[in-house]
This record gives sequence, structure tokens and C-alpha cells, in this order.
Amino acid sequence: MQVLITSAIAVATMLAYAVPGFLTVKCKLIRAESISAFSVVLMYICQPMLTITSFLNATFSLDFFWKMIVAFVLAGVLQLGVILIAYFCLKKQYDKDIKYRIATIATAFGNCGFMGVPLLQAIMPEAIRNNAVVLSVMFLLGLNLIGWTFASYLITGDKKYISVKKAVINPAMLGLVIGLPLFICGVKLPAEVFNCVELLGKMTTPLCMIILGMRLATITFKEMFGSPFQYFIVAVKQIIMPMLGLVLIWFIPIDFYIRQSLFILAATPVASITLNFAEMLGKGQKTAANLVLLGTLLSILTLPLMALIMNYVPDIYAH
Repeated sequence: MQVLITSAIAVATMLAYAVPGFLTVKCKLIRAESISAFSVVLMYICQPMLTITSFLNATFSLDFFWKMIVAFVLAGVLQLGVILIAYFCLKKQYDKDIKYRIATIATAFGNCGFMGVPLLQAIMPEAIRNNAVVLSVMFLLGLNLIGWTFASYLITGDKKYISVKKAVINPAMLGLVIGLPLFICGVKLPAEVFNCVELLGKMTTPLCMIILGMRLATITFKEMFGSPFQYFIVAVKQIIMPMLGLVLIWFIPIDFYIRQSLFILAATPVASITLNFAEMLGKGQKTAANLVLLGTLLSILTLPLMALIMNYVPDIYAH
């Protein structure tokens, strides 16, 4: 029950950050066409800093490094597997409506960085908290590699996104290239520098939710809550995907906290990065916003439920 309460409070707190964004657009202090600029700040500045901070707060060991690799592979297999299933189910509708392209992305992409990190910090025991947060970075890395390549191709239909260059040169890789060597070598930044990096990293969750609040102010109640298709996509992402993840790791001999972390990261709501990609690529913004907002609002129900299931995962594996 404590896990249920803690996760519900954590999600409610994150959702509260959306209120200022909603009000600034409703009061016409920020124009709707300016929202994409905030997305660029989020993806190109705050997200890499969050990655670097996560590495700097963890302690390197060869054993944990291999666990990171395992987590990356499992996260990648799960995300790519779900997105491919959705692709083959929806691709016949691609030419009819952009919403099906966006929905394909939304079934697999979760807010594992912006919401996953604070959630893990809230519900995981202190002794393993930093390691769990690093696992979220590995989950996010897989998401970004798929997002900047295959997912961008699905949204635009342009094969130029299927390239090694797009996979390697992106904001997620920037944070990895800087943070991973520091982590492996045990380098600690000067306090002043670390505080700056950490502060920018901590901005990810509030800025992410502020952007969602801004986008919420541009759509109608009916657009977000009136489509059964959108509820179905959210259910696939926030309930079916984590349960598939549980099946995926069922027979793999990894630590319980890794299983628990991967499960809760898979259960995070439809990723704001879905909207960020739609904003930057100029396609399907409304559908992406509807799915992200609906998923985020419903996560106040689905995430505590998944967290409660997560709490019993050790008992399941023990028997």
C-alpha cells in the first residue's frame, strides 16, 4: 500500500507542473507556435544533462556495467518489439491519417527519463536508487536510438532517417559520450560545475510537464477524451507493454531491482518525446499531444497500479 501511495503522490506532483504551462498559453503570454522552441531546449540541453548527472551520481563497477548492458539490450528488444508489432498492425492505415503513424510510436515510447527518473527516486530503496536511475538512462538510450532513426522514418516516411549518422549524432548520445567516460573513470566534477549540470538535469521533469500544459491549452476536451482509439493506444503502452516486459525478463537471471526498474520504466506514460519529434518534424502534432496528455493524466491510475504489481515481482519470481 505504501508503494501505491508513494507512486500516486509522485505522479500527482509531476502533473502539477503542467499548470503554469497551461495558464501561460491560455492567458496568451506564450503563443502556441512557440511551444516547439521549448521542446528543443528540453531535448538538446536538459535531457543530456540529466543523463550526465545520472552517471555522476552512480558508482562504477565492472559487475554493474555488465548489468547496464543487459538492461540496454532488454529495453531495446522490448521497445523495438512493441513498435514493430504496432507497425505491422497499423501500417495499412498510414496513408489515410497521420494519427496511425504517431500511434505506432506512442505504443512503445514511455516517459522513462522525465517521469521514470523521479518515480524511481521516489519508490526505490535508497541503497539501489542511483543504480536504478542509471538503468533508466539505458532505457532512454534505446528509446532515442529508435526515435531518431526508425520512429522519425515512420512519422515522415523519409528513409534518410534510417542512417548510422542519425543513430549516433543526437542529444541522447551527447549525454552518453560525456557521462559514460566520467562514470567509468570515477571522475568527479568540481562542485560548481556539477551543480550547474545537475540543475539543468533537474529541469527536465518540470519543463517536460510545462510543455504538456502548454499543449493542453491548445486542444479541446473532446479531442483528448473523445477517441476510443486513443484510449486503446494508451492501454497498450501503459498496461500491455509492461506486462510483456515482465514476460520478457521472466527467465533471465538478473537482480530483482533490475527487473523492478525495467518493469516500472516500461509502465511510464506515453513519452513526451513523441510530441517533441512531431513538433520538430512538423507532422501529427495534435495526435501526439492528445496521446501524451491522455496517457500522462491516466498515469495517475496506471502507474500506481503497475507499481503495486512491481512490489510483488520478487514474490512471483521466488515461487
